[in-house]
Amino acid sequence: MSGVHTLHGRALTFAIGVKLANPSLEVIVNGGDGDQLGIGVGHFVSAGRRNVDLTVIVHNNGVYGLTKGQASPTLKLGVKTKSLPKPNINSDVNPIALAISAGYTFVARGYAYDVKHLKEIIKKAIKHKGLAMIDVLQPCPTYNDIHTKEYYDKRVYKLDDDPGWDPVVKKPEEAEDKMSKAILKSTEWGDRIPIGVFYQNELVSTYEQRIAERSPSYLDNPPAHDVIEFEGKPTTDIEDILKERRVV
Repeated sequence: MSGVHTLHGRALTFAIGVKLANPSLEVIVNGGDGDQLGIGVGHFVSAGRRNVDLTVIVHNNGVYGLTKGQASPTLKLGVKTKSLPKPNINSDVNPIALAISAGYTFVARGYAYDVKHLKEIIKKAIKHKGLAMIDVLQPCPTYNDIHTKEYYDKRVYKLDDDPGWDPVVKKPEEAEDKMSKAILKSTEWGDRIPIGVFYQNELVSTYEQRIAERSPSYLDNPPAHDVIEFEGKPTTDIEDILKERRVV
């Protein structure tokens, strides 16, 4: 297993490049709520259109923990954490609703202190064929004195415990209804906060499958397998192109 640190807000774009270059890899993106839903939110939304087969884990603590606790995009309007001089002036981003609306085909929420439950969600997300996002509720003991472990412990409940909850799309005509129910459920926040799988649809083709339809050799010979150097020399000769473009 290997990993790479990328630019803040650009982790998802690096990950998509890695996955498309070598589709046999299992790619997982770890990012904060500011990283994915602030500076990187444009990439977060655009990724949903492609449905690349990778997993995005958003560590959501409501603040920018590495830069002294400013309000992150997920902190609700009017909430004042300890490092804010005044209550938050911006409305919040709903990660679940945004991911579903953007086209993510597996969308879930976990809780950092319920390790076993979160582990099972991560396993499901990785096994899912398509773009998966997990919103992880994660207390910041340094800067967020509102959404503490005690706060979440009294409020979170598992969607798995509701026998009537079924987030899995089994036929295309179910998709719209299940998306609507998932988005509505994601707005539930207060005395009760749901965790678990909100939406799952494996009937949508992945981006890798779409590429293979146009380029049949893609999955057997992806870019990462191309030989770019042989005996110390590049395999691509662009000398003719350079000569053609030369200004004399």
